[in-house]
Amino acid sequence: MSLYAKLRAREAAGRPVRIALIGAGKFGSMYLAQIPRTPGVHLAAIADLNPDAARTNLERVGWSPQRSSAVSLDDAVANGTTWVTDDWQRMLRDERIDVLVECTGHPIAAVDHCLVAFAHGKHVVNVTVEADAFCGPLLARKAEEAGVVYSLAYGDQPALICDLVDWARTCGFPVVAAGRGHKWLPHFSSSTPETVWGYYGLTPEQAQRGGLNPKMFNSFLDGSKPSIESAAVANATGLGVPHDGLQYPPASIADIPYVTRPVSEGGVLERKGMVEVVSCLEPDGRSIPYDIRMGVWVTVEGETSYIRNCFEEYNAHTDPTGRYFTLYKRWHLIGLEVGMSVASVALRGEATGTPTQWVADVVATSKRALREGEVLDGEGGYTVWGKLLPVERSLELGAVPLGLAHDVRLKRAVPANTVVTWNDVEIDTSTRAFELRKQLEAGRAPQPVAYSQ
Repeated sequence: MSLYAKLRAREAAGRPVRIALIGAGKFGSMYLAQIPRTPGVHLAAIADLNPDAARTNLERVGWSPQRSSAVSLDDAVANGTTWVTDDWQRMLRDERIDVLVECTGHPIAAVDHCLVAFAHGKHVVNVTVEADAFCGPLLARKAEEAGVVYSLAYGDQPALICDLVDWARTCGFPVVAAGRGHKWLPHFSSSTPETVWGYYGLTPEQAQRGGLNPKMFNSFLDGSKPSIESAAVANATGLGVPHDGLQYPPASIADIPYVTRPVSEGGVLERKGMVEVVSCLEPDGRSIPYDIRMGVWVTVEGETSYIRNCFEEYNAHTDPTGRYFTLYKRWHLIGLEVGMSVASVALRGEATGTPTQWVADVVATSKRALREGEVLDGEGGYTVWGKLLPVERSLELGAVPLGLAHDVRLKRAVPANTVVTWNDVEIDTSTRAFELRKQLEAGRAPQPVAYSQ
C-alpha cells in the first residue's frame, strides 16, 4: 500500500499520525505549509524559542489563527488544533506524540532534542543535518536501542541522494558516485556573512527585504553545508570520501557521467564508490548551461555488455564508453517534501536515510589567520568553514568537528586554511553532543555495514 493510501486510512480511522516540531523557521515553515493539505497527520505541537514568531510564520504560510489556538497539548489533541509553546520537553514527554521533526538548525540543541525524543518513544526526522554529521551513527544507535526510527529529512538533499543510491543498489547497479550540485569557486571557502550576497548576485537591501539570513546562506556558499550533507550521505550509504575534501568538478548534467568516473578512466574520482559535489560554474566563473545546482544525482556502472547495450537501446545518456550512466533529480523542494519522511517512519518504520557507519567527518577549517582568544562562530560565519575528510584523517589530526565549533574560544593562534584541533580550543565538555562525539571517537560507534559499491 502506498504511503498516501496509508495516510488516508489513518484519517478515515480517526487515528492521525501526531507530530511535534521544534523550530518554526524557514525549513519548518515550508513543512507547515503542506500539513493542512496532507491527510492522516496532525501537527499537535510546535516548540520554538519565540512562540510569537512561530505563530507569525504560521499565518505567513496560510494557517488561520484558530488552527494554532490550542492552550495546551490536551486541547490540541481534543480539537485537532496546534499548541505553540517554548516548552519542548513537556511536548516530547507526551505519549500521544508519534514523530518529532527537529528543525532548529542548532546542532548541539538538536542532539538533546533527539535523545529526549528517543527516551520517550518518538521517531525522529532530523532536519539539523549538522548534528548528524558529527555524531549521527550514535544517534541512530540510540534510536534503535529505544525501538524507534531516526531518519534524515526527505526534501533535503542527503535523503534524496540516499534514495537514489538505494534505487541503484536495489536494481543491481554498482554505485560509482553520488552527490548533489552546488555553486562553487575555490575562493568561496573564505566568504563571510558580509560577502555572501555579492557572490549570490543579491544586494544587501534585497536580502534584507527577503528576510534572508546571511550566516545560513553563507554556510551553503562557503562549502560547509555541501560537506555536511556529503558526510551524512557517506555515513548512511558507506560511500567513500575524497582524501582532501570535495573537488567540485564543473559539469553540466550531460557531463556528470564523464566527470564522475575514476581518474584512471578520465574522471575525477580517486576510486569507484565515492561522494562528490558538482559545480555549476566553470573555473573562470562562467555559468554552465543545464546545471545540477539545486539537484541530486547518482552515477552507476553497466558491468556487462548486455546492460551497456540496454543503455544504448533506450537512449540513456552515458559517458563515451557507454559504461557509466547518471540518473538525476534536478530540483529539491526542501521542507515541502518532509511529509515523505514523517509518513515513512510512522507508517512503515523505515528511515529515509540513516547513518549505518562512520566513514566521513566535517572538520572546522580556518578561513583566515585566527588569533589566540578569538571565538569560533561555526558554519557560515567569519572564522571557520567545514571541510569533508575521511574519518581516519580527521582522527589523525585531532580535528574539531564543525558542528561543535560554535562559541568556542581558541587557546592559541591558528594559521589560515588550517584544520582546528582539540588542542587549539577551550570547549564545553558538559554537553550531550560533546559526550556523544567523544564516544564516537573512542570507537563505541555501530559496527560498519559492509556495502558493495
